[in-house]
Amino acid sequence: MQKLLRHFASAAAGIGTALAAGAAFAQEAAEATPALDTGDTAWMLISTVLVAMMIVPALGLFYGGLVRTKNMLSVLVQVFAVGCLMMILWVLYGYSLAFTDGNAVYGGLSKAFLAGITPDSLSGTIPEMVFVCFQMTFAGLTPALILGAFAERVKFSAVLWFTALWFTFSYVPMAHMVWGGGWLQGDGALDFAGGTVVHINAGVAGLVGCIMIGKRVGYGKEAMPPHSLTLTMVGAALLWMGWFGFNAGSAAAAGGGAALAMINTFTATAGAALAWLFVEWAVKGKASLLGIVSGVIAGLVAVTPAAGFAGPVGSIVLGAIASVVCFFFCTTIKNKLGYDDSLDVFNIHGVGGIIGSILTGVLVAPSLGGTGIDDFNMGHQLWIQTKATVVGVAWSAVVSAVLYFIIDKTIGLRVTTDEEREGLDLSTHGERAYHY
Repeated sequence: MQKLLRHFASAAAGIGTALAAGAAFAQEAAEATPALDTGDTAWMLISTVLVAMMIVPALGLFYGGLVRTKNMLSVLVQVFAVGCLMMILWVLYGYSLAFTDGNAVYGGLSKAFLAGITPDSLSGTIPEMVFVCFQMTFAGLTPALILGAFAERVKFSAVLWFTALWFTFSYVPMAHMVWGGGWLQGDGALDFAGGTVVHINAGVAGLVGCIMIGKRVGYGKEAMPPHSLTLTMVGAALLWMGWFGFNAGSAAAAGGGAALAMINTFTATAGAALAWLFVEWAVKGKASLLGIVSGVIAGLVAVTPAAGFAGPVGSIVLGAIASVVCFFFCTTIKNKLGYDDSLDVFNIHGVGGIIGSILTGVLVAPSLGGTGIDDFNMGHQLWIQTKATVVGVAWSAVVSAVLYFIIDKTIGLRVTTDEEREGLDLSTHGERAYHY
């Protein structure tokens, strides 16, 4: 009888051990399987709307205020139309080519037309549709940034064709290479929210465009001041607010990573705005509104790749450095080299993006207040960041030059001299922004 009881006890203990092991395995499996997090989802919904606001009204007002009265409406139409066009292309094939498995440069077409994505599909802890929408706003904003480089002189049809093709052959592959599991991400390049994908990419495309298209009629001989710095200031303020979605939203979760990106979006921007203000004050004898808002954009651009990796104090330094260098490009380099970058797209987005992308490799260091990464070596990371920057510059430059050439030889890039003198509001769109 005692032997039988011992057998029962042994069997019961074995069953208990098995059940405990099974429960532990089930718990581990549950923890390993992503589950919907409503907090993360709510934050990403808000971030998506904030970034969408950066296209319209923010960028439209910022750029529109900087051009002459006769071209205000044309800028608004271009920004609006390009943003909408990119959203359609993103759904048709952009998302799939950027964020599915493929080769080093492009993903595949398995999710073209958003095939297989349902309201229940997850990307991490949020619905995949929310992730699609968040990344859609980046895709809508980036080509619209380019428009400022050749504002006031390009055909509307050329704008649409160029941005659609540039999206396909420059934005999408860069997004895949840096964020979608492609070449540069595999090398360990750090780009939290778009230093290479957005700002270097767009800035270089703008530089190539303004050089190949040529200067505005009367550039350097006629005064071409901004027609409404009030609207430009409103646009800049809205861009700064939207940038919290841009940077903090790139954490893809409502947690410490988003908090770090948020405070860096405050500190880098404030440091850059004051740096531009004081440098301009010292050099020109006056501190201007245009100067401080230009510093705001320079700081936002520079901190974008570093937002989730640098510390708050390091971000102040980053913003100040980028702002001073961008000021030098806007006031000196552009004039010496003679290119007509109408709204300083390359001088701020391109230059600021390059500085931010490279210095991310320094500011990620824990000794400088950064988050650190596995097996961090500053020299090695600097090399990786520099390589990613060079690839971004070269890729955008080559693709953009080819596309500008093709469009110029087919439908033409520029409006006629008479149309340009009349202003694109009337000559292209048949409307006026203002009636006196």
